[in-house]
Amino acid sequence: MRQRLSLFGYGKTTRAIAKTFGPSTFYDDNVTKPITDESGNRLRPSNEFESRFSSLEVPSPGMPPQHPLIKSARNLTSEYDLFLSPNSSFAPSNRPFNVWISGTNGKTTTTQMMEHILRDKGAIAGGNIGTPLAELDSSAPIWILETSSFTLHYTEQAKPDIYALLPISPDHLSWHGDMDAYVDAKLKPLQWMKEGEAIILPKAFADRHTNGYIISYENAYDLAAYFGIDTKKLRFKGGFLLDAVIAMGIDKILYDRIDYDQINAFVIDPHRQEELYDSQERLWVNDTKATNIDATLAAMDAYDDKRVHLVLGGDDKGVDLEPLFKALQAYQVTLYTIGSNEERLIKMAKRFKLPFYRCSFLDDAVAEIAIHHRADTVALLSPAAASLDQFSSYAERGDRFKALVKELS
Repeated sequence: MRQRLSLFGYGKTTRAIAKTFGPSTFYDDNVTKPITDESGNRLRPSNEFESRFSSLEVPSPGMPPQHPLIKSARNLTSEYDLFLSPNSSFAPSNRPFNVWISGTNGKTTTTQMMEHILRDKGAIAGGNIGTPLAELDSSAPIWILETSSFTLHYTEQAKPDIYALLPISPDHLSWHGDMDAYVDAKLKPLQWMKEGEAIILPKAFADRHTNGYIISYENAYDLAAYFGIDTKKLRFKGGFLLDAVIAMGIDKILYDRIDYDQINAFVIDPHRQEELYDSQERLWVNDTKATNIDATLAAMDAYDDKRVHLVLGGDDKGVDLEPLFKALQAYQVTLYTIGSNEERLIKMAKRFKLPFYRCSFLDDAVAEIAIHHRADTVALLSPAAASLDQFSSYAERGDRFKALVKELS
């Protein structure tokens, strides 16, 4: 069986699988001639794959359905099905309790929060972040898996014991084909869940058929009310409040406890609503990881009682900006535009009558904000766009923002 395992894409997930099974055969678009790596794996060009010589094919999660390798596969299985399907001979003999976290924004933070508050129960996190399933400790009692729509698309048998779905907004539509297909992938686990297994999901999807027990929500506050969580005792704001409530809700389901001290001790990753102050004690917020509309609006919600100087722009990949600007009308906001989509942003700002400054570059945006920023306002870098038009990564963009604020006198 091992000799007939085909791995599509030479990525982190598939390399971890090869490490588990021993030297394997990879098919990858970046390989132009057959080679063998230092671990003895055989790397082949994608066009050399022949299904008749393969009994099992596992793709890298990000490989799209229209890829020729996917179309030619005859025994395709996902990483989740390989290690978690009840019918898989490779699943751990004592399958850990599974909590899957998905959604468009916030799934990484929610997964990290879950691991933090369940650490005393031996829980470990992996999946789409950190450790692939092939390298997770199967003796751990609980696996908390950040689960992407890519993985769910290819999964046909594995299911979670608890599924938590954060809000869904347009994302990866070119990969999935359209919004309906993206939503269907996110809701796929519902069809296999059993009576008594909890599903936390937005109220818009509460009518989907499932045998699981649905706990639906409109926002963090009504979900907190359901679990008896006092949000005033939490230090998180905006989108992070929902992340915390979901994590605490699952803790409540599993162990009937609500621990405010434990969740409040969680430290959010850099570049996500990261607050800093300049020499004049004015608040600046580095939210460079907000690369889509919903993430930016979640940051705006966190400061909805103040006037916000919002740095907006970058590579938006052609997304429809109208929902962003319609929503921004409800806030006290001035825009400072940067990046490759600047002209689109300015056109929308004029259309929706939002005040703006054309800045083009982050350095100029910070300098312009410094002129107008006061002790009772907030300066927010939450671009609603990727960074690769002007930076090597969102982290470089955030680091530059922090350095510019530090330089202010």
